[in-house]
Amino acid sequence: MKRLQFPIEYDSKFSVQKAHEMQKQLAKLVVCEDTLPKKLTCVAGVDVAYTKQHSIGAVAILEYDDLSLIEDKTSKVKTRFPYIPTLLSFREIPPVLAAIRKLKTKPDLFLVDGQGIAHPYRLGFASHLGLLLDKPTIGVAKGLLCGKVGSFNRDGWAPIVNKNEVIGAVVARDDRKPVYVSVGHKVSLKRALDVVKHCTPRYRIPEPIRMAHKIANEKSKRLAI
Repeated sequence: MKRLQFPIEYDSKFSVQKAHEMQKQLAKLVVCEDTLPKKLTCVAGVDVAYTKQHSIGAVAILEYDDLSLIEDKTSKVKTRFPYIPTLLSFREIPPVLAAIRKLKTKPDLFLVDGQGIAHPYRLGFASHLGLLLDKPTIGVAKGLLCGKVGSFNRDGWAPIVNKNEVIGAVVARDDRKPVYVSVGHKVSLKRALDVVKHCTPRYRIPEPIRMAHKIANEKSKRLAI
């Protein structure tokens, strides 16, 4: 698949309706089947922090087996898109892409602090990023954006259902708050759940995302000094 170019700038011609229409069209390109190798080598986490005028994108690549840090990169770009619910990817993709382009290591997949297809227009941050990179991505969000949560099963997760379609899963472990997992691109929900569980040995948030979050926030604090 030819990589997409990042569309839409926030200017006088910007329209939320047009952005949503674009999301609907791009959502048709999302692959919800597993394309990952049987044995994963390394996995990346991405997150974004903010200063008053800039967005700090961070990517952290970890060994899959022991979750040790291999490589991390950050980027600083001027924030040009406001926070608009359901359009988070338009705000956060520019700094994340800038950080990813600096990487020397190629991860098997990206864990994204945001929604995948568990989104009203089926194109959250993780799905949008996956299409742009043409790489497998998984969305791991801290809250529910759309749909209803079903009953938990013996494996510790419950389906998120919207319009009679399973669009993700709520994962709860021990006494931690749950996370909301959904397919980003080129991965099945079952494989996404396996990966997220493996990457969450101690904390609520998967280690690759937690590490990227820490790196992004540390840099944003240094810039604010």
